[in-house]
Amino acid sequence: MSASEFALFRHRPFLSFWFGRVFTSMSNNMLAVAVGWQMYDLTHSAMDLGLVGLVQFAPALLFTLIVGHVADRYDRRRIITVCLALQTLVIGVLIASTHYHWISRDLILICSLLIGTAKAFQMPTQQALAPLVVPLEVLPRAMALSSSGVQFAIIVGPAFGGFLYAAGANAVYSLCCALTFCSAISFLSIRIDHAPAPREPVTLRSMFAGLDFIWHRKAVLGAISLDLFAVLLGGATALLPIFARDILLVGPIGLGMLRSAPAVGALTTSIWLARKPIERRVGKVMFGAVALYGVATLVFAFSKLFLLSLGALVITGAADMVSVVIRQSLVQLETPNEMRGRVSAVNSIFIGASNQLGEFESGTTAALWGAVTSVAIGGIGTLLVVATWMKHFPQLTNRERLTSDETDKNS
Repeated sequence: MSASEFALFRHRPFLSFWFGRVFTSMSNNMLAVAVGWQMYDLTHSAMDLGLVGLVQFAPALLFTLIVGHVADRYDRRRIITVCLALQTLVIGVLIASTHYHWISRDLILICSLLIGTAKAFQMPTQQALAPLVVPLEVLPRAMALSSSGVQFAIIVGPAFGGFLYAAGANAVYSLCCALTFCSAISFLSIRIDHAPAPREPVTLRSMFAGLDFIWHRKAVLGAISLDLFAVLLGGATALLPIFARDILLVGPIGLGMLRSAPAVGALTTSIWLARKPIERRVGKVMFGAVALYGVATLVFAFSKLFLLSLGALVITGAADMVSVVIRQSLVQLETPNEMRGRVSAVNSIFIGASNQLGEFESGTTAALWGAVTSVAIGGIGTLLVVATWMKHFPQLTNRERLTSDETDKNS
């Protein structure tokens, strides 16, 4: 670990933020394995796997404008803590219902909806909090380090969740409950000089300020929308239980390994980016990474070999991490603090759409044409999106550096 990285880990607000993200990421990914396997065991339906993603995304879409105002007007640490407390309670419901054998498809969907509601407030608030825990000049390095911890959790979480599931779903749910509670404590312990923005009257103009800001910053608009459409089409996460059970024949342990594989690539890449930040040709590097993500998705779609499938998913994780660090750093550096809540709320909608709504899209197309065709179509779609965005967002394609002349003004 370099001296600059070590200095970040000695910075208490960043350390608390780092642990909070790691704990919640570990819980979320273990929970996804258990819920996905339990739902597929109950219904054997690709559509129901997609519905889990859809009901988690719906609250984010419904509450977008409200979330942004809340994040800008109130203490972001307490908002995150309340959201995590709600998730802890919902996981407790999953524990009780599984133990007493009244778990059902509908109950899983209701719990997913409640967790999605909590995340709708948590995720944009968490994004808006990030630039406050470190100086802006080291934000890209801090985000890469933070992402490395998250990716480690994504590796360990699903794999450990798959092994634990052999002892029953409640073994996984119980650990998720404990981790989510620890995450809440970590975020609550952050000590920073954070004065929420003045509570201006809530008007239509202020509600839509985040959308207006993004619309007039074409580089930001291109970066955020690229994530929406590329990952929306290219994601295969929701279908991994089908690949594990019916195509690769590797069971719940194999499912945990498949879910962990992208994080292996992402962790390796995030550690590299923390040491060697991308400083030149950031636009072209980002588009190249998303194109590689699409190609690796195609390889995974047609693979019948478990090791080849793991390798393809590792590459998707590595490529996605390059894109994520560039996109998220650009958005945060281009946005003034008093606007970060509202901009992060809109950004979270795009991220949520690319993940949860992408899971619904994958489940729907898999129900119509099969899992392999669904993932293949997504990989091709990702490549088409890259070509289209490079043409229509030249400001982003030709972006040389993350920082710009206006960044210093926003800090």
